[in-house]
Amino acid sequence: MDTATISYKLIKKIKDEKFDIDKLHQYNLMIQIGIRDLQIAVVDSTNNRCLLLEDYILASVKSYNALKELLATLFEEHHLLMAGFWKTVRISLKSNKFSLVPSALFVKEALHDYLRLNSTIDPEQEEILYYKHIKSDAICVFAIRKELYNWLSSLYPNAEVGFIHQSSALIEGVINFEKTNKKNTMYLYIDRFKLHIVTLKNNKLEYYNQFSIKQFNDYIKYIMLVMKGLNKNQKTSDVILWGYIGKQSPHYNEFYKFIKNISFGDRPDYLNYGYIFDEVQDHHFFDLYSIHLCD
Repeated sequence: MDTATISYKLIKKIKDEKFDIDKLHQYNLMIQIGIRDLQIAVVDSTNNRCLLLEDYILASVKSYNALKELLATLFEEHHLLMAGFWKTVRISLKSNKFSLVPSALFVKEALHDYLRLNSTIDPEQEEILYYKHIKSDAICVFAIRKELYNWLSSLYPNAEVGFIHQSSALIEGVINFEKTNKKNTMYLYIDRFKLHIVTLKNNKLEYYNQFSIKQFNDYIKYIMLVMKGLNKNQKTSDVILWGYIGKQSPHYNEFYKFIKNISFGDRPDYLNYGYIFDEVQDHHFFDLYSIHLCD
């Protein structure tokens, strides 16, 4: 690739020794696409072993056309992404064009109306999709650019392809996590430039939202705002943290100043990991792993 046009960068790659190119037909491919990053994971459907994980930073692009071109380049230059023999392909989208609707109120004909409440939608250029949560009575309605949707769908004609929104992976992941952990916890996912907050009540989704972050103080501001709204006490509430934040980082120490009962979340237990995954901190890539739960 011409160095002048390098527009994506692989910053993390873990590949298990058991990965076998001849077994793609029994592997599940999980892709998560953001505006400025992309993650990939491969899971063997026969034993739920995570075999591959990759994390890319994408160059900042100004339009959907530029993003699609950048993704097309990355996919074409990747030795696996263009393979058509996967068992299933799950594609998760990071965006703010989504809405969570209680299933009792959901009307399929009203998809556009649900999204119009908090985002601008162009029905000519955007496909509106929805995902019914398995362990929650929420339905996530979200938009994807039609050309991106059609292009991704066309890549895998022989596989079962499903699209979800990042929020759905996080919600399903948290519900699964809380089965074996303390109840009434507040869950944080620190993404690049975003904070996600999830809470459950009686094993059901109570609250989910995502916030754009410009400076570190925004994290504290939004966490306190949500705590207040949910009548949670910052001194006594348990808070579990996943995402792009180091265990010894100054940012974590800042969190700890404001929230005493804060701790890092574990790696999901529904997947199996070889020793090579010890290179990845347990609280990283929670949203990527959780795509596995979204059938």
